[in-house]
Amino acid sequence: MTTPATAVEDAFRTEWGRVLGAVARSTGDLDLAEEATQEAFATALRTWGRDGVPGRPGAWLTTAARRHAIDVLRRRRTEGERTEAAARLAARVDAPGDSADPVLDEVALGLDDEGWAADHPDDDLLRLLYTCCHPALPLEGRVALTLRSLTGMTTAQVARAFLVPEATMAQRLVRAKQRIRATGITFRVPPPAVRAERTEGVLAVLYLLFTEGYDAWAEPAGDDAGSAARRALADEAVRLARLTARVLPDEPEARGLLALLLLQHARRDARTGDDGASRTLAEQDRARWRRDEIDEGLRVLDDALAARRAGPYQVQAAIAALHARAGAAADPDWVEVLGLYDVLLAMTPSPVVALNRAVAVAEVRGPEAALAVVDDLADEPALRGYHLLPAVRAELLARAGRADEAGEALRAALDLVDREGDRRLLRRRLAALTG
Repeated sequence: MTTPATAVEDAFRTEWGRVLGAVARSTGDLDLAEEATQEAFATALRTWGRDGVPGRPGAWLTTAARRHAIDVLRRRRTEGERTEAAARLAARVDAPGDSADPVLDEVALGLDDEGWAADHPDDDLLRLLYTCCHPALPLEGRVALTLRSLTGMTTAQVARAFLVPEATMAQRLVRAKQRIRATGITFRVPPPAVRAERTEGVLAVLYLLFTEGYDAWAEPAGDDAGSAARRALADEAVRLARLTARVLPDEPEARGLLALLLLQHARRDARTGDDGASRTLAEQDRARWRRDEIDEGLRVLDDALAARRAGPYQVQAAIAALHARAGAAADPDWVEVLGLYDVLLAMTPSPVVALNRAVAVAEVRGPEAALAVVDDLADEPALRGYHLLPAVRAELLARAGRADEAGEALRAALDLVDREGDRRLLRRRLAALTG
């Protein structure tokens, strides 16, 4: 039997973003929305044990949060602030009467000023997501605000995940919220003319969140809170990608991103060896890949591709799917992998994509052909200081029988690497090369 405390925990995971989004949309004040949402959950902890868990926890919490926001706005009104906003919000919620059970007042929330019906619980989440990822905000602010607002992570938790002091993260959040107020950003779904561009920005923020967490799985597991918090970012990113795919059902790239994250995250347990060194895809023990997540990712990808509007995330997911479908064998169909990289490079002409493509070129056309590709990337500003450029070159040189040059490239990579797991991998390769 579910206890009231467990019911509150479950509601926190599933309803936090919806509740905060609803109050933010009604008040236009993200700080007030956070305060009201926190108070609603605190009230639930105090009252659900006494009165029982409501049949619609999300509706109960939303109404409780809005009532707290109204109380705050009324207090501000007595101080000469926000008079008009308080009256408008109070009229909206209190119109049916002052019921003792806030859930009964849900009818008061029927249609908002944009005509969105209250029986679409994800609408406020969608508004909140677009607001947190607004391009007018600095990227680091978008990332922090998305985590803070949509998952309910505390400022301290977000700071630990990104390995920065709590005060630094608090400043990022404050600056992002100030920017929202100063630029007049509204809590709404963007108009059709800019929706595709804004959706691309949302997906980019989620992918960045995932990458921060996924990279931590290639590092030696630590006992410190920072290591666990960083790894947990990948789980949160997958959860947010699920949410985004659900609230954007007509956007195949949202499903493509979800498929990509599932297929990549399924490998997390195999990303380091017992020595704490990173393991490349070819070196990983595929028995440790999580099959249930792979199966889900493949289903999501098939659904996305059925729309016949392929985008970069769908193509990346298709590449990951080829590796996943290879099963116990280390090698996928490299000709098909290379073909997909050609498509991806045409869509996103990035030096990093070109470097990844070189690995497929080596499998199809040999290491010398791939070396020509890598050498053409040597002067790319985006790859300057990127340890994987000399690391890939070293691997290709070794395969081509040019051991001395491979050793030089590995030493160059070691001079640039900043992650311990990759450092151990490079040292292992250098030791094996030099005997």
